[in-house]
Amino acid sequence: MRVRLRPPRTLRARLVAGTLVLLVLACAAAGTASSLLLERFMVDRVDQQLAMQAGRYAASLEHEEREEHPRGYDGRSPFAERGDTRGQAPGTLGVRVVNGQVDTPAVVGRADPSLPAADERALASVPPDGAGHTLDLSRLGRYRLMAVRSSGGDILLTGLPLADVHDTVRRLQLAEIAVFAVVVLVTGVAGAVWVRLSLRPLDRVAATARRVARLPLSDGEVALPDRVPDEDPRTEIGQVGLAFNRMLGHVGQALAHRHASEERMRTFAADASHELRTPLATVRAHVQLARRDPAEVPGSVRHALERADAESSRMGKLVDDLLLLTRLDAGRPLAREEVDLTRMVIDATGDARVYAPGHHWRLDLPEEPVTVPGDPDRLHQVVVNLLGNARAHTPPGTTVTVALRDRAVREGAVREGAPGGSGPGSGRVELTVTDDGPGIPADLQGEVFERFVRADKGRSRASGGSGLGLAIVRAVVAAHGGTVDVESRPGRTVFRVSLPSA
Repeated sequence: MRVRLRPPRTLRARLVAGTLVLLVLACAAAGTASSLLLERFMVDRVDQQLAMQAGRYAASLEHEEREEHPRGYDGRSPFAERGDTRGQAPGTLGVRVVNGQVDTPAVVGRADPSLPAADERALASVPPDGAGHTLDLSRLGRYRLMAVRSSGGDILLTGLPLADVHDTVRRLQLAEIAVFAVVVLVTGVAGAVWVRLSLRPLDRVAATARRVARLPLSDGEVALPDRVPDEDPRTEIGQVGLAFNRMLGHVGQALAHRHASEERMRTFAADASHELRTPLATVRAHVQLARRDPAEVPGSVRHALERADAESSRMGKLVDDLLLLTRLDAGRPLAREEVDLTRMVIDATGDARVYAPGHHWRLDLPEEPVTVPGDPDRLHQVVVNLLGNARAHTPPGTTVTVALRDRAVREGAVREGAPGGSGPGSGRVELTVTDDGPGIPADLQGEVFERFVRADKGRSRASGGSGLGLAIVRAVVAAHGGTVDVESRPGRTVFRVSLPSA
């Protein structure tokens, strides 16, 4: 199983992580440099010791009288220490190289100085330049060697072990690791606290932005939250806060102007609709009176009277729709009673069969009646408008299916036909009107519930109404605490209404 390390996402985490990474790199560089400098310093000290000895120990091997004594004769073995070891540190290596071959190697404090052939060849290759050289000997470890040429022409090698140097450097590295670990830990905690305190003004900006994002800015009067507290404009966060406050001020002014314009428009529409109802009713009364006159009327005049009656009726319906939308926008309370939505859907679909016999109307209803609390007249208008929209914008032969479902919402999940239980939840009623017509154009789906939006840009009355039907549907559903949406593609269009159930 591979574990993928993801970089931190928040600015606070990135700042702390970046600081710790830089600190770790700095500690690693400082530790490496100090270890290398200490090792170099100690190796130079070893070279100084070798230079001071100048091959004396190896030279003592050259002039030593060799006497072989059998073991047990005087306590010495055939491998007893050779040479003058006085003043020599334990582990000092002395080697005499004669004609390119190692002769009489000796190690202070070591009874058996014999070396493998590979080590002897490596020792023989050390140049007699009086400089220090480092060799790894298989039996003795790492040594620092210095070779000089004797008066007799032989090469005398003197070496000191580097084990103490390596142990000292290793102890320094362990101490540095412990100290650096504590430093990184303390810096991480202190850096997190410091960054948190430093970014507190930015948190206030983000909190204000979140409060603004939760506000319904699409319509109505909007009260913007308090501004971000003034910060020092010389800092970056202070400049962000000041710019954000200026932006909120501009947004607040724009929303206030928009709300005032909406109120003026709403008042005008309400007043105009109310004032137009009386003259329209008078016009319709006079037209109907003229049509009932028993006197002979020319055909053209009678046709004109019929058209005037039809247009005045349509205009009266338009005025009523505008007045209804204005009242809903103003938040006028609706009637609240238990409405049998199943019976309402059956009646509206039956009327649609009479108005559009060329369509195929189908019902998909549950066995038990579905009821919702609300205004029966307005909910009936929702169902009629949806069916009228399907009838007006689909050709004859289209199948329109009206479905009704009572859904229980429990613990955040929607379950159809959920059995009774004691868990908390609220019911929702879903009404869908589905047709297999040509569908709604993609560029029109986002604004289909807006006012005076019609599919035919030429605004022909033969292909649709005034463009207020779906706007009324959305306004009435919203007034009942519900939602409405549409999904459309060629061959399938679904209008879905969700209402709180009884």
